[in-house]
Amino acid sequence: MSLRILINGARGRMGQALAEAAPKLGLEIGAAVDVGDDFAAATEKCDVIIDFSSHTETRRILHRAIAKQKPLVIGTTGHTAKEKAELTALAAQTPCVWAGNFSVGVNLLFALTRRAAAVLGSDYDAEVIEMHHRFKKDSPSGTAERLLEIIREERHLNAEALRHGRKGITGERTPTEIGIHSLRGGDVVGDHTVMFAALGERIELTHKASDRAIFARGALRAAQWVVTQPPGVYDMQDVLGLK
Repeated sequence: MSLRILINGARGRMGQALAEAAPKLGLEIGAAVDVGDDFAAATEKCDVIIDFSSHTETRRILHRAIAKQKPLVIGTTGHTAKEKAELTALAAQTPCVWAGNFSVGVNLLFALTRRAAAVLGSDYDAEVIEMHHRFKKDSPSGTAERLLEIIREERHLNAEALRHGRKGITGERTPTEIGIHSLRGGDVVGDHTVMFAALGERIELTHKASDRAIFARGALRAAQWVVTQPPGVYDMQDVLGLK
């Protein structure tokens, strides 16, 4: 029997991409809803939920998924650090893949960034640059947030190390800061660059997305994977076996 997918956030860009990609992978759309629709009724028609709606809806979606024992894939971003910590603890009660980016290429970028951050010392200044379409509401992107988190983990730095752009007389760059720069414009699907710059050389790791279908295919791959897993919170590194 085909896996039945519930798309939450169906009228958004990712929701539409999921609806187009699912049949090509032999998956069935059991229900498709958006904010304001009857989400509770829709959960009765699916085997797994894929959520690309709004960060304000995540808690309600999790409670329903847990109550109905439905595996869940979450791609929504924009949560505060406190919200994310609380919701992650809640999500652990059901099989849940939660990722800021479902692209296979981006998740390889995560793995390469971790390796580079571990090998390159603090004399290599770390900067993250991301660009998205003019309609994106949150900044930095969830993908950029994850890249920053990886660098901080490897360099044992806290969130105070982040520098969101620079303005005025900032003084010389310190070896412990990590720059983050968010660009918005046009119809850019998603560009991310991690830069490690030292005196005499610079290493850049870049991923550029030109088609939203790559994220849809990754999310659907995660949905197929998560239905076979025990309760817990996973990411695409788990799905792809990169850990």
